[in-house]
Amino acid sequence: MRGGIPAILNVVKAWLLLVGACGVLGGIGFAAAGYRGLSILVFCVLMLAGAAYWYGDRIVLGMVGARELPLGEAPLLHSTVERLAARAGIAKPRVYLIPDGLPIAAATGRGLRSSAVTVSTGCIAACTPAELEGVLAHEIAHVRLHDVQVQTAASVAAAVLLETSRIGGWFERALLFVLGPIAAACVHLLVSPKREFAADRYAAKLCDSPHGLADALQRLEQAAELVEFEGSPASEPLFTINPYAEDGLGALFVTHPPVAERVRRLRQLDPTWRDRVQSEAAA
Repeated sequence: MRGGIPAILNVVKAWLLLVGACGVLGGIGFAAAGYRGLSILVFCVLMLAGAAYWYGDRIVLGMVGARELPLGEAPLLHSTVERLAARAGIAKPRVYLIPDGLPIAAATGRGLRSSAVTVSTGCIAACTPAELEGVLAHEIAHVRLHDVQVQTAASVAAAVLLETSRIGGWFERALLFVLGPIAAACVHLLVSPKREFAADRYAAKLCDSPHGLADALQRLEQAAELVEFEGSPASEPLFTINPYAEDGLGALFVTHPPVAERVRRLRQLDPTWRDRVQSEAAA
């Protein structure tokens, strides 16, 4: 199974982000100090881009408090990830654990050969095997479709802007008022809600059924309404669903489409499921 046009678009977005950052800061450097300022700032952008490429996944994993999960602690989880990754034609992602009771999952990384999938203790405990497989397939789909590069870049860039407001001292709130919307705009320019629909469809193919993921999405949404997840809202694009409260600063970073619409589209991939469930209940 191939990523197709969405994967190509994601690679293009990543390059446009780099070129755009070079252009903006290069223009500032040229205005301030001519060609010397331009070359210095462009060089700094390229150095930062290289650091973000190699260490961006570690940064975002740190943002959500994840730790690497050894094979011996969860052999079945590792086996499921390995099997799904083989079906998707990618290298097995590293597996991380978020020590949180809220059922959540996320994916990050640099591409098909270097990625990471993380799940929470709550997700492992609450989801059935079919639901957990659907969630893992969804995250692996983001890797296969090259979403992780864009999601990681957007999250890191937004987090840097949000953290920059902390240097303002007494002006922190004013800086956050300015930089918050800029960070959110950066995320929305790079991350499209359509990526979730594409990852859902791909995950259904990996699992040979859309219903495990559909059931899991409903379970995750119900849990998110009861428990608030603590973390940087800039990491919102990384998760299977939005785990943050949609108010205040968190409302600016919402990139996920409604869960109900995602579930509806997944069920449509198997239009006879209602009749089958009714016949099984009658029997």
